[in-house]
Amino acid sequence: MITCVPAGSLAEELELSAGDVLLEIDGHRIEDIFDYQYYMEETYVELLVRKADGEEWLLEVEKDEDEDLGVTFENGLMDEYRSCRNKCVFCFIDQMPPGMRETLYFKDDDSRLSFLQGNYITLTNMSDHDIDRIIAYRLAPINVSVHTMDPALRCRVLHNRFAGEALGKLDRLYGAGVEMNGQIVLCRGINDREKLDETIGALGRFLPHMRSVSVVPVGLTKYREGLFPLEPLSKADMEDAIDRVERWQERFWKESGCHFVHASDEFYLTAGRPLPEEERYDGYLQLENGVGMLRLLETEVLEALSDEELSNEMRPRRVSIATGELAAPFIQKLAEKVCVRTPGLSVSVYAVKNRFFGERITVSGLITGQDLIGELKGEDLGERLLLPVNMFKSGESVFLDDISLKEAETVLQTKIDVVKSSGWDFVDSLRGTGESGGPGSGKERDGRSRCRPYEGVNG
Repeated sequence: MITCVPAGSLAEELELSAGDVLLEIDGHRIEDIFDYQYYMEETYVELLVRKADGEEWLLEVEKDEDEDLGVTFENGLMDEYRSCRNKCVFCFIDQMPPGMRETLYFKDDDSRLSFLQGNYITLTNMSDHDIDRIIAYRLAPINVSVHTMDPALRCRVLHNRFAGEALGKLDRLYGAGVEMNGQIVLCRGINDREKLDETIGALGRFLPHMRSVSVVPVGLTKYREGLFPLEPLSKADMEDAIDRVERWQERFWKESGCHFVHASDEFYLTAGRPLPEEERYDGYLQLENGVGMLRLLETEVLEALSDEELSNEMRPRRVSIATGELAAPFIQKLAEKVCVRTPGLSVSVYAVKNRFFGERITVSGLITGQDLIGELKGEDLGERLLLPVNMFKSGESVFLDDISLKEAETVLQTKIDVVKSSGWDFVDSLRGTGESGGPGSGKERDGRSRCRPYEGVNG
């Protein structure tokens, strides 16, 4: 269904209106946005449209190549989102408290969102027709939540008797040359240690079309009553996983010229190990899973600080940063580097304890407004409080618990700046020389701004 027809658009010329429904293009039924984009590439198309009053129009359209109707559809996919059919033992959504906004409880497992938004899918609700369309439309990369390549174990982990069989779809995608990325959520005593080695080794045969595999630790909240008994990964477990991943990296590098498998930043921070060098991240293919986020941030901060045009002439300035407990020491060190280069700048870094989801959750992307306020209320935060953009609902100034940025500013009696993900934005925000505002604001640097929405959270 069309919801908006902008002035000057092709749709306006065709006298289409909000409430009209696009049924077919050139006799092909439109399932979703990919059908629409594919068939609209032609310079001559025939559109079958059902008007709001039920009348059907067949429109013959001559247009420029790749020109589309210019409309907004009721749903970005032009179809219903596909929900997950699994009951994964580690599912983060099953571990959320009641009373949050409805959209946070929706479990998507939609291959189209994998292509559009980078979401990870399990392949368990994909038909042969879905695979055919991915291959025909060259939708890539497709991000796959693998977890294990042992079919029987995958059935148990995903609590779906078809989960092992679904691994066969990887062969079809590989055979068609479709680019993929993989993900392993590591659970203690289930798919770790020798099982992790087996999974990584089995995934290696999909090189080069599977470009990377991330290993991320299971996230456990305090809301696990009645769920599968899982234990958090210990420091020793983290160290073991790093050792195995790095042995495989060395092997893959020698055999194929890429490192292929990567442990997320959480492993290195928890284990107290130094982060890998930049070249070991193979171009940062798994930032959305928290793989290399901190290494890239540090690299960009140092690059920004090396700018000869960076002025040292600043008035005295005192600001604060709030972030998750895990990354706070690392952020503190980066802030100190900026202060050395900026006389008169003073920065306080606050690690926010996650009482809402439980203290095992230590990443900034799951900090709620109420925990932020509870941690910082009464503190002298200086002239600005800086928060990472991943604390907020995408594109909006609202925390996970629906507390708004404005509410937090009022209670904390401090202006809040939302900092985008790059190191240049970090430096500019500390120094007060960049643009600030709500999520999505801020300036770009040579097109190198990168999307890092999840910070290693699985779910």
